[in-house]
Amino acid sequence: MTQLALVIDLNVCVGCHACVTSCKEWNTSSDAAGPMTDMNPYTNDPTGTFFNRVQTFEVGTYPKIDTVHFPKSCLHCEDPPCVPVCPTGASYKRKEDGIVLVDYDKCIGCKYCSWACPYGAREFDEQQKVMKKCTLCVDRVTDETLPEKERLPACVMACPAHARFFGDVHDPESKVSSLIREQGGYQLMPEWGTNPGNHYLPRKKIEMYIHEDELKREDNPLTKEDITEYDEDDATMDDFGGW
Repeated sequence: MTQLALVIDLNVCVGCHACVTSCKEWNTSSDAAGPMTDMNPYTNDPTGTFFNRVQTFEVGTYPKIDTVHFPKSCLHCEDPPCVPVCPTGASYKRKEDGIVLVDYDKCIGCKYCSWACPYGAREFDEQQKVMKKCTLCVDRVTDETLPEKERLPACVMACPAHARFFGDVHDPESKVSSLIREQGGYQLMPEWGTNPGNHYLPRKKIEMYIHEDELKREDNPLTKEDITEYDEDDATMDDFGGW
């Protein structure tokens, strides 16, 4: 059985949020998701719908600390707990590719699916009064009128660091399966038994050692040229121009 999913390399992600903005732009303009309202994103009581978010954490103890950028969206579980709790059948999993979707015509906004999801991947659209989530850009990945190289989720297309990959995790010959196998890809919170389709590639610990003598710049131009005071006669247009 095919299971389309994302593989995200945490060692490469720089937290630029290109995946967030591209997701917002594509899905707002497409037929698969519809508008994702974001009316008050910066107020004390923000309202907005996102399919993909990037959470940033600092780990470790000073001075040995590290910053981790952790993108998270619907994981398209093989045994999604959001599906059986839906009273109207609005939440469903496609048999042909394993993508979990929501039928907005059936959704009554009861939020049962959001309570059942252990990953917090469901969001309520205040404007349309329905539950929404990542669709893996199903309208793009199944559009045979597009060149094959463009049949990818918007977030994968937009990532400048190439930290995101898309494919069939059940196909042992696929790129995503190779990455999971060769780089120790793992599922998020496997103890819940949901068997997420999305996987993460772990961070690699890198340490740099700088010798004390490397911290001193021997060719400091101020010292080398004996420039210790500012002379108004040496002023340039940069000092007066309205750049």
